[in-house]
Parts: sequence; structure tokens; C-alpha cells
Amino acid sequence: MTFEEYYGDMLPVLKQTEKDLLDIIKKLPVGNAPEDIEPIIYCKSRIKSPESITEKLRKNGLPTDSASALANMHDIMGIRVICSFVDDVYNVVNRLKEREEFDIITEKDYIARPKPNGYRSLHLILSVKEGAGKGLQAEIQVRTIATDFWAALEHQIKYKRNIHHENMIREELKRCADEIASVDMSMQTIRDIIREEN
Repeated sequence: MTFEEYYGDMLPVLKQTEKDLLDIIKKLPVGNAPEDIEPIIYCKSRIKSPESITEKLRKNGLPTDSASALANMHDIMGIRVICSFVDDVYNVVNRLKEREEFDIITEKDYIARPKPNGYRSLHLILSVKEGAGKGLQAEIQVRTIATDFWAALEHQIKYKRNIHHENMIREELKRCADEIASVDMSMQTIRDIIREEN
């Protein structure tokens, strides 16, 4: 099934809302000093595929049509914001909370409280307050480039089937996640020292 067949007249609205959210995020004033490295390295976005969204609806015991998806799923639109430093992640999130174009529905801080597998990121679910996309929800994930590297590889591995030594691999992935978090903290410390000297 194509995106057009599944989402129908709502697809252009979803696409425009996705673009509007990306534009807002890319223009956020989050730097603390003129000499700072750009806090946002890049953004990725997507509208969930019909196959992915119907599978998720089915797992939750919900009707699988697009009206059900729009009413019940908060991550049809997803935006990933990749930052240089941990402080930048929190600055981006704080700036998003100040915006009047949407309401923040939920916030999950997996940096302060990582998932058991070591995943670290900050997630927001927001609801659009105005325009054609009024009432639509989107999931925003904000994380460092180091964490994004780990998450991309972990995602690929997680969806492989019949993995030999699965427990050992998961333990090693967790160890790598902890090391990457340590590197993030070290890089943040170096940045803070350089700032103090200027």
C-alpha cells in the first residue's frame, strides 16, 4: 500500500506539518556564544510507512485504518535532531518547550535515565496547536552524534534474526553505550574548560 492510498487527503497535511516542524527546529536560537560550534549538526525526519503503522496498531489491538492511526499514534511524524554536545540536547529541548506553535504532551529523558540496553536520548511528543496540522502529534528525538552512531548500529543488529550469542552481543552493546556516554561527558567537559578560558 502506498502512502497516498493509506493517508489519503491527510498526506499533504502531514508532509507540510513535518516541513514546518523541521523549519522551526533548524532556526532555533540555541547557541550560548558566537564562537560556539553549531548545536544542531543535522535533522532527519520521516512519516511512518503504512506497513509500520498498521503493524503497530495491530499490536495494540486497534483498528488499522489511517483515521485510527491519526487518532491513536503519536509518532506518525518523527524528527531526529542530532547535536554536538549533551548540553546542546538540553538547550534544544528547552527552546522547543518555549515555542507557542505546539504543546509538549510528554517528555522522556533517557539521557538522565538510560534504557536498560544503554540507549540515551531525549524524546518529546508534541501536539500542533495551529494551522492545517492542528491536533497532529509528532515525536522528536534529540541526541548527540555519538549516541546516534550507537543507536543506528544497535537498530540494525536488533532487527537481525537468529543471532548467535545474542546475550553476549547485547552485553557488548551496553558496554559500548556506556563508553560512548563517557566520551560525550568528556567532550562536554573539554568544551566547558575552553569556554571558561575565553
